[in-house]
Amino acid sequence: MKKYLCLLIIILFSCNNHDENKIAIVIHGGAGIILKENISKSKEDSIINKLDEAISKGWELLKKGESSEIAVIETIKILEDSPLFNAGKGSVFNSEGKVENDASIMRGNDLNAGASSGTSNVKNPITLAANIMNHSEHVFLSGKGAENFAKNRNLEIVNNEYFHTKFRYNQLLNKKGDDKYGTVGCVAIDVNGNIVAGTSTGGMTNKKWGRIGDSPIIGAGTYANNNTCGISSTGSGEYFIRTVAAYQVSSLLENHNYDLKKAMYKVIHEKIGRIGGDGGMIGIDKNSNISMEFNTPGMYRAYVNKYGEKEIFLYEE
Repeated sequence: MKKYLCLLIIILFSCNNHDENKIAIVIHGGAGIILKENISKSKEDSIINKLDEAISKGWELLKKGESSEIAVIETIKILEDSPLFNAGKGSVFNSEGKVENDASIMRGNDLNAGASSGTSNVKNPITLAANIMNHSEHVFLSGKGAENFAKNRNLEIVNNEYFHTKFRYNQLLNKKGDDKYGTVGCVAIDVNGNIVAGTSTGGMTNKKWGRIGDSPIIGAGTYANNNTCGISSTGSGEYFIRTVAAYQVSSLLENHNYDLKKAMYKVIHEKIGRIGGDGGMIGIDKNSNISMEFNTPGMYRAYVNKYGEKEIFLYEE
């Protein structure tokens, strides 16, 4: 009897370890002209600390058995609430001196998705995208309609001035967009093997005429499929839209037997780079492997892999 009890304990322990080895999470805080010589030590430390806070939050949720959807939402909210990144609180100004936010989220188990664009008063756009996915028959809402939906869902509403920061306003005055790709994103896989990807952004500095980039567009800025991978993109959005960048990575895995790293490299460096676009993306495949690719001087990024190993990077390594 003791022999069989011992065997049962070993099997259960092995199963628990197997489940824990499924979970993984990766985030980005945007790609662009990110050079060490252009960032003060204090700002560098602040960025690293915030990335650490966000990735640690998501990892702890996954370890507790929470879904990848919850982990992605809560992780992105931390980045949206920081003025350090071009999303939520730190979003850039458009040509009219106003902040307009975009966001999207996709779930890999049922291919359900939600997205919003052009919202000016929703504190956490990623929560709006998630509510559209879970509580609407639609996938993509924009502008006033999206804001009205947010109010109906009792999401936190703020004045547009909440998003205003001196740093971003100076960028507008100087028409300077060094941090123009400061989108934030997260991809996670949970103990059940469910992959979720989310992306949130303020768009481009000085953007005009209701411009919408890739971030809220499913298949361009965000994509997730449990059979392949989850992707969140950051960069020159028009090029990511034209190449259907996020979905293309998934397609290379599904139809051409690429691994994640090879597929992401091909899309970023060959597909997007070839037509003049730049940026990056993060991803997790169905086996919990993580990859981060970019063709810019840097990309704020962090991950905790399936072995529990955490890494944080800002620059090209």
